[in-house]
Amino acid sequence: MSPPAAMFESATVAPTGIKGKVIVPESVTTTLTGQGQSKLLEQFGNKWDEFKFAPIRESQVSRAMTRRYFQDLDNYAESDVVIVGAGSCGLSTAYVLAKARPDLKIAIVEASVSPGGGAWLGGQLFSAMVLRRPADAFLTELGVPFEEEPSNPNFVVVKHASLFTSTLLSKVLTFPNVKLFNATCVEDLITRPDGNDVRLAGVVVNWTLVTLHHDDHSCMDPNTINAPVIVSTTGHDGPFGAFCAKRLVSMNAIEKLGGMRGLDMNAAEDAIVKNTREVAKGLIIGGMELSEIDGFNRMGPTFGAMVMSGVKAAEETLRVFETRKRECAE
Repeated sequence: MSPPAAMFESATVAPTGIKGKVIVPESVTTTLTGQGQSKLLEQFGNKWDEFKFAPIRESQVSRAMTRRYFQDLDNYAESDVVIVGAGSCGLSTAYVLAKARPDLKIAIVEASVSPGGGAWLGGQLFSAMVLRRPADAFLTELGVPFEEEPSNPNFVVVKHASLFTSTLLSKVLTFPNVKLFNATCVEDLITRPDGNDVRLAGVVVNWTLVTLHHDDHSCMDPNTINAPVIVSTTGHDGPFGAFCAKRLVSMNAIEKLGGMRGLDMNAAEDAIVKNTREVAKGLIIGGMELSEIDGFNRMGPTFGAMVMSGVKAAEETLRVFETRKRECAE
């Protein structure tokens, strides 16, 4: 069985081995006050005839990218937590978890090139995002501004869903103990026997473009990431949705999928948050992927349950991780 990476590696994320000065930009407040823009204009304005980039060789660009990527593959091959899906629930889980436990190595695996899932826009391509209270507490935590709805104090509105998603994504990617592998699919789950059951011990991954062509090419074997806790937040049924839920059926871990029911915001959001849980040993499922297992209603264009399910998934992850850590120590 895979023990937590934190048990046999440094309590902090292993260094990349790439020497270099870390540059931390000034606070975003300079941009809001216009100071950042004026400084750029002072530096570059009316000087474009003399403008020239610093010289570089093409191979240096290639090495700068590939060296870091392969070091990340090496570093996160043994992780503490793998989050499958970087939508609003997965990113919320990563944010809460990374902030609470900077000692844990957290790998996020996202099939799309662009993380964020369906949270870049509200419903029907409308830009505003609606969150029912008390999910506004998560917006306050992130520092995302929102407005109250005069006709109903029970929900708040973010002026553009992309503001929420980009803020959350930027904060998650800033954590030194988090690595996002986007354009990467989880193709299977790693399992270990555990009495009469099985325990999850990691994920099987491949680049999404490879996964999409398994039917017309052969011998494209995958890669693997070991971890004692997997958090699956891939959403309801779709091209890559509900993967882990479906895999549990073929593994005989559950008998069948419940299948998502029709839209009912009031019923769906409460059910998703309350039932975010460990559905199999080492596997926590959150967000709308739960609707496929439990037969919950669709929630439609409201996102409070996604972020609060992420908060609960983080709490569940810590519980499962500590339990696994004690088991491995005994």
